[in-house]
Amino acid sequence: MAITVNLRYTGSDGNARKFAEEMISSGTVDAIRAEEGNLRYEYYQSLDDPETILLIDSWASQEAIDAHHATPMMATIAALREKYDLHMTVERYISADMPETDNQFIRQ
Repeated sequence: MAITVNLRYTGSDGNARKFAEEMISSGTVDAIRAEEGNLRYEYYQSLDDPETILLIDSWASQEAIDAHHATPMMATIAALREKYDLHMTVERYISADMPETDNQFIRQ
């Protein structure tokens, strides 16, 4: 089982992209990816809304998420969100096995 959290960061004047770029350039993203239980941590830019950046953040368990949230890194992330005046929406998903009937639609 994996837990995936989709976070949409929205700002103005390119601030969501600047936030993601600073997260990457500061080494924060690499540090998160190196945390035990992190499966995926990737940013994407919306084609429909250039002021929105999507973060796909996947973890092996709730315990791994809780450990991540307890790190000092969370204060860094919160400060950057404030710096760039970002607003967020969050969706959370728990993985499930895909039904065999869906495989016909997946090109590997």
